[in-house]
Amino acid sequence: MSQPYETAPAGAGATSGHTSASEVHHPEANAAATTAMPGASANYGRVVAASCFGTAIEWYDFFIYGFLAPIVFDRLFFPQLDPMAGMIAVFATFAVGFIARPIGGIVFGHFGDRIGRKSILLFTLILMGVATTMIGLLPTYDMVGMWAPVMLVTLRFVQGFALGGESVGGLLMTVEGAPAHLRGLFGGLIQAAGPTSIVGASLAIVLITRLPEDDLLTWGWRLPFLVSLLLVALGTYVRLKVEESPSFKAAEQHRDIAKVPVAEVITHYWRPTLVTFFICLAETSFFYLVAIFSLSYGTKSLGLPRNTMADGVLYANILAMLTIPAFGMLSDKLGRRPMFLMGLAATAIFIYPFFLMMGSKETALVVLAIVIGAGVIHPMMFGPEGSFFSELFDTRVRFSGVSLGKQIGTVLGGGLAPMIAASLLAWSHGQIWPVIVYFLILAAMALISTVLVRETKDRTL
Repeated sequence: MSQPYETAPAGAGATSGHTSASEVHHPEANAAATTAMPGASANYGRVVAASCFGTAIEWYDFFIYGFLAPIVFDRLFFPQLDPMAGMIAVFATFAVGFIARPIGGIVFGHFGDRIGRKSILLFTLILMGVATTMIGLLPTYDMVGMWAPVMLVTLRFVQGFALGGESVGGLLMTVEGAPAHLRGLFGGLIQAAGPTSIVGASLAIVLITRLPEDDLLTWGWRLPFLVSLLLVALGTYVRLKVEESPSFKAAEQHRDIAKVPVAEVITHYWRPTLVTFFICLAETSFFYLVAIFSLSYGTKSLGLPRNTMADGVLYANILAMLTIPAFGMLSDKLGRRPMFLMGLAATAIFIYPFFLMMGSKETALVVLAIVIGAGVIHPMMFGPEGSFFSELFDTRVRFSGVSLGKQIGTVLGGGLAPMIAASLLAWSHGQIWPVIVYFLILAAMALISTVLVRETKDRTL
């Protein structure tokens, strides 16, 4: 079968992207873990449902902040700053959640590879729900002064820490139990939990932004955060009903468990980790420029109505709920690399027309730009991403390896992209070309990384 990398040194455990230790020494267990059809197991159906539902809840909690931040948080938590500085401060607090993700990824990745995926998913879901609910109860700057942004940043950090484990754990629970020829599809279904949650968050934003300004700033902004408490309670109940990942159970049965997974990743799996990093760097940057930065750029710099921007994000993610699993399924036929290469090429081509369409200030063109970017082009990469990254690593370090590359790439890409874009916009006195150049550099690095890795879709997990 085609393998992305050469074997690791003897004694180093499974090789990065090569045949795992459990596959070499216990092929019958590995085959049993990877050939069972989802329809033959009621538990697998519960795993998919629980993973999708729980992941959607956590992404809802994470994204509701991103949508509200550029609309009201500068006035609620940073009123002492001028509008441009306030926008940068808001995106800085947004980035804090992303900075926490690699830390959460390392911590939860370690325990996910050591004790299993299920217990980690339960803990991260509860942790995220508590942090999100507490944001909805925070006092504002006018109430407690500087303590307000301090508490906001702290809770945002907790959100990111929890998501660092959730975003990979739910994916692995599903992909590791799927048959090889359907991993792209089922991985895409988990990835589609992201836009599903964004649709929920967008609907909440569409509703509350129609409130009178005073009501929005007084109590309306709190409602989407407080809803999280009920969602998390339901998600916890669902996740309690599922069993552990079959790949992890097989590794545990044959004692193929890494003692310090992250150390093994850094020592012997650094190449697939770098590939994961560079792809995430470009993919998340593109999405957050289109879906998050554009909200602030459109309302603050172009004077577009808040409703127009929120509606564009809503329509894009409704479409993405379908296109993400569709492109994941297509990668089962064409391969992961071709889908990523097409997606990266499309982002590089579309980034300039995107800002031209935004600059037209025509409602239809603005909405169409967001829909094409976040609803069609981004899913070309995001759909096959889950299965692709999972196939680059072996079971013993898969949670840690995917987490490390994905979360660091997401921090430097998605987390910092809105803040960097806002800073470049301020530096250039409103000109958009530095933002375009910034993204094209990221896309080029991801393109090179994708070209250098071999196809993985036929690999046995």
